Amino acid sequence: MKKGLLILLALGLSGMAGVFAGSKQETSGQQVVKIGVMGEELRPAWNTAAAALAKEGITVELVTFSDYAVPNRALADGDIDLNSFQHDAFLQNEIKNQKYDLTAIGNTVIFFLGVYSHKIKSLDELKDGDTVVIMNDATNGGRALKVLESAGIFTLDPSKGNTPTVRDIVSNPKNIHVVEVDASQTWRTLDDPQVAAAVVNSTFVVDGGGVPARDAIYIKPIDKEGDKPYINIAVARTKDKDNPVYKKVIAAFQSAEVARVITDEPPLKGTALPAW
Repeated sequence: MKKGLLILLALGLSGMAGVFAGSKQETSGQQVVKIGVMGEELRPAWNTAAAALAKEGITVELVTFSDYAVPNRALADGDIDLNSFQHDAFLQNEIKNQKYDLTAIGNTVIFFLGVYSHKIKSLDELKDGDTVVIMNDATNGGRALKVLESAGIFTLDPSKGNTPTVRDIVSNPKNIHVVEVDASQTWRTLDDPQVAAAVVNSTFVVDGGGVPARDAIYIKPIDKEGDKPYINIAVARTKDKDNPVYKKVIAAFQSAEVARVITDEPPLKGTALPAW
């Protein structure tokens, strides 16, 4: 995909304005770092880091994407400098399948992954043959299945590790029908009369007006060891992994003040934890 088209697809009006503003800042001597994000929930944390970086002559521009398939391509193509939207399991799958030369350069947060419903208040209320929606990409879908397993809905083949598929369900007492859709559509499926519940990434819960800590009917407790593949990361092109400016960006994010924003302020409060 050509760079110009990619930018047009990825940016909203506010993001586009940021790109033009960045060009002016570059000519005035400011170092501009464009960071791709998904949704809005990480903006307060990154804005806090950006305020500290501005004092060092570094301007952070957040470029918002709405499709998980795009930010790594944008980074690989040079349309952005870093991205901050994915966990390590997702990155490794992208590197394997898309041959991207990308490297994680720092941990950011770990998001809770919850189950939501407009029809039931507890997973205990699921009936025989009910439909539950999960994401259709390998890593998020695999994590969603493990969330449902942790809630006792079914049992997965343990040999499949962090990326089980629906085919790896080995015991399903309630004959739950698992439907896979694009991650961005999971929240919307809750309005479908045929859907009893859905596993939804926090990004799309927040974008849909929800609050994970308030609205989830089940959230898997975070296991610091077992959930390591799901820690969100900031990613650079491998050739830029030691870029001193990017190291300053990571240091600014991994600060006590950013940690406070993550744990104490919406929309991240009750949604994620600092992971460094």
